[in-house]
Amino acid sequence: MSSHRAIGFGLERLPRIVRGEGSYLFDAEGRQYLDGSGGPAAFCLGHANREVNAAIAAQLEQIACAYRYLFTTEVLGKFGPDFGHVVYCCSGSEAVESALKVALQFWHARGLRDKHHFIARERSYHGNTLGALSMSGFAERRVPFEGSLLDVTFVSAANSYRPAGGVAPAELVATLAGELEERILRIGPERVAGFIFEPVVGAAGGVVPGPPGYAEAVRAICDRYDVLLIADEVMCGAGRCGTWRALDHEKVKADITTVAKGLAGGYIPLGATIFSNAIGAAILAADGTFLTGHTYSGHTAACAAGLAVQRIIERDDLVARVAAAGRTLKSALQAALEGFEEVGDVRGRGYFLGIELVRDRVTKQPFPAQRAVSREISRRAFENGLICYPCAGNAGDGMGDTLIVAPPFNATDTELAELVDKLTKSVGQVLRP
Repeated sequence: MSSHRAIGFGLERLPRIVRGEGSYLFDAEGRQYLDGSGGPAAFCLGHANREVNAAIAAQLEQIACAYRYLFTTEVLGKFGPDFGHVVYCCSGSEAVESALKVALQFWHARGLRDKHHFIARERSYHGNTLGALSMSGFAERRVPFEGSLLDVTFVSAANSYRPAGGVAPAELVATLAGELEERILRIGPERVAGFIFEPVVGAAGGVVPGPPGYAEAVRAICDRYDVLLIADEVMCGAGRCGTWRALDHEKVKADITTVAKGLAGGYIPLGATIFSNAIGAAILAADGTFLTGHTYSGHTAACAAGLAVQRIIERDDLVARVAAAGRTLKSALQAALEGFEEVGDVRGRGYFLGIELVRDRVTKQPFPAQRAVSREISRRAFENGLICYPCAGNAGDGMGDTLIVAPPFNATDTELAELVDKLTKSVGQVLRP
């Protein structure tokens, strides 16, 4: 394990982890790390939470796992009465796979069997299984698998900082919505099953919220042409953006939503595909069950972990804290990094923040790919006792450097200040050696 080369984070050797406590991790040599990115934006309650561990232990004392086709378990009811159907799984990739299969099964149940084509966006990432990867406009992760991926149509990324074609901000939403409509019409609405998108793009873009009005616009187009809207909230959902559903910011509801990382906070792998009563009723009437899932889907102990995590988040009003403290954290990062001309943008919502690094702040020219600025800063931060999440490639041709900051929801103000200080120090060590 320690000899593995972690290319994404720029680490030559991985230290051996021995324990975690709250927002901190500790390795075998006694070094302490502030988890400033929640791993990959997953560890929403930090590490070794005693309440969550006790809930898992109590469940294991009763039964670890009951097969989902024989028994049910308590449902996490966060989406309201219109979304009464949940398929649990063990990862975000599986949640996306299930979303695609639910969409296809729905159209099949309605007798519209030609509706099997999906539309997705460039600079998106939906998972590492073949179906989810097929939906991902992330060339760096697709290349080894090309030829075995599904045929998917891609439209432009919804990126206000780097708008496709240099479109003016006032015209961006209309242009993007028009492009989606044109693609649906070109393919034929009778063939399009769904449009999948991340309300806030994660690893593929370095935290990119859609421009104001975008979600409402694509919702209207999907409704117009009888196309399902699928929101991938694996990274940005479950409270990470300061609302439980990331799309709550836009007051828009998708037909199908995926969640995972923050659902059980990393204590046991858990993901979920949540969909509307109308979709569920059509499938159940035709087939009697949802034809997706695996042996450990709806794993009892995993659901117990998820339930414990969500109860703590609700009891301690942590989503509201993320919304309020996230604004403060974003402002603190902007102020601390303002003196670096190479910091082009600090963006995001709640505790899901992205920092884009550029060669020129005015022109937004990215660094050469071989410079690997984001990885170098992440590596230096790690040496300084801070974990942040580097991303690359969002500006095309392998260029573009971003850092993701995604601390635990219950991180203290002192810990957030430490995050800002250590990140600023690390940026300075790389950009001002």
